[in-house]
Amino acid sequence: MDLIERIAEQRIQESVERGELDDLPGAGKPLELEDDSMVPEHLRTAYRLLKNANCIPPELAAQQEIRNLEDLIDALYADASQQAVAERTQAERRLAVLRARLDGSGRGPSPAEQESRYRERLLRRFE
Repeated sequence: MDLIERIAEQRIQESVERGELDDLPGAGKPLELEDDSMVPEHLRTAYRLLKNANCIPPELAAQQEIRNLEDLIDALYADASQQAVAERTQAERRLAVLRARLDGSGRGPSPAEQESRYRERLLRRFE
């Protein structure tokens, strides 16, 4: 332990003994530690800042939009009206763009995304 760490520990211990740290928010409660072990080390700070600002990473936002579009497309397959077909076509184009961006980001499709694409191809065959 170097000099600065020893001084810091000494000051903390003195504050504890004087009772200066007794009324801190969250005192007596367990720490809420977040498991960010799956996030690359060089991105952890940025992701934590985004999370604290109630933002999500662009990849996650794209994945959420992809799921929403897939649900919309599934619902539109049941409707054979021209308007539904036009909306489905537009949603499928948007879906293709989002998937291309996600694939181009250097992160390959996950097994769930691959399964989703397979499901989409099956639906088109049965159409």
